[in-house]
Amino acid sequence: MPRQRLVLLSGWGVDRRIWQPLEAYWPSWIEAQPIDWPGYGDAPPLAENATLEKVAEAMAEPLANDAIWVGWSLGGLLATALLDYLPAPKGLVLVGAGATFCTDDGVTAAQLKAFKRAFQRDSLATWQHFLRWQSQGEPSPRQTYQQLCNLLGDTLPADITTLTTGLHWLAEIDNRPRLVAPPCPVVRLIGEHDPLIAPTQRNNSATLSGVGHCPMLSQPQVLAAEIARYAAQMTNAKTAVL
Repeated sequence: MPRQRLVLLSGWGVDRRIWQPLEAYWPSWIEAQPIDWPGYGDAPPLAENATLEKVAEAMAEPLANDAIWVGWSLGGLLATALLDYLPAPKGLVLVGAGATFCTDDGVTAAQLKAFKRAFQRDSLATWQHFLRWQSQGEPSPRQTYQQLCNLLGDTLPADITTLTTGLHWLAEIDNRPRLVAPPCPVVRLIGEHDPLIAPTQRNNSATLSGVGHCPMLSQPQVLAAEIARYAAQMTNAKTAVL
């Protein structure tokens, strides 16, 4: 099997450290490279009210070179949106990501607005609440939350402007038109008990049994194997949507 580069993209309020538990489980032919979005880790932040075009400019180099993009949560939403602005990857794997974040039967727009207001009042406490929230649905939510805390520490992983912009993307990005006829193979992997994914968002997706929104923490070996399996198919596919 020829070597294949995977670019791993994290979600809101979480940087590339979220992918560390998978490192021991990638097959030898995969070169997995976690990449931070602008404003996370050592990546320079974008200006306030940044556009998707600016995100694409900042991410053009790390997302190039015939890679497969693996986007988790907001990272999946953004990666799909960037299909409009960057050369298509060899494939796109969406983990815990629907075509939109808000739905009438899941996380509603009103709930996200309330979360944004809470974040403005107390960003650290609201971020920590979000980590607990996305830990629900895992076999051991408390253990998953502790794993998140151990990986990320007790300080925000990005500045307030970057995090506020991310909440804007969660509210505004609608990838339904992009997923009708995508320019590359697309696979969606959804945790069976993911609290952030509504029932209507589960169509045309593969189910990860027994996990929630953070399978890279609760079942890293299973997730790595699933991603690798689809990555192998994508190297020879033209267009496929799950």
